[in-house]
Amino acid sequence: MKEIIYNKLVRDKIPNIIEADNKKYLTEIVKKDELKELLNKKLREEVEEYIESNDIEEIADILEVIYAIIENNNVSKKEVEKIRKNKKEKRGGFNEGIKLIKVIE
Repeated sequence: MKEIIYNKLVRDKIPNIIEADNKKYLTEIVKKDELKELLNKKLREEVEEYIESNDIEEIADILEVIYAIIENNNVSKKEVEKIRKNKKEKRGGFNEGIKLIKVIE
């Protein structure tokens, strides 16, 4: 019997999908502190996958992880969006493709 060790955060329905494929699995529910750490690792993983593939589906995965991070920090999406809009108003977005080469003082 072959075993593959993942030891990483997965989407909530993955155990059901594995079971439907007639496979066995082992999971655990982690506490808030460990969840924060695992979400950060998952974010890095998803960002790397996007960078490698440029696949828009990876952006959806990144957003899902970000939403989980927001929820885990007891902050609303609305509050984060307000912060994002304020920063964009004060400092701009990234739409114009401006690359800062240097600043001379």
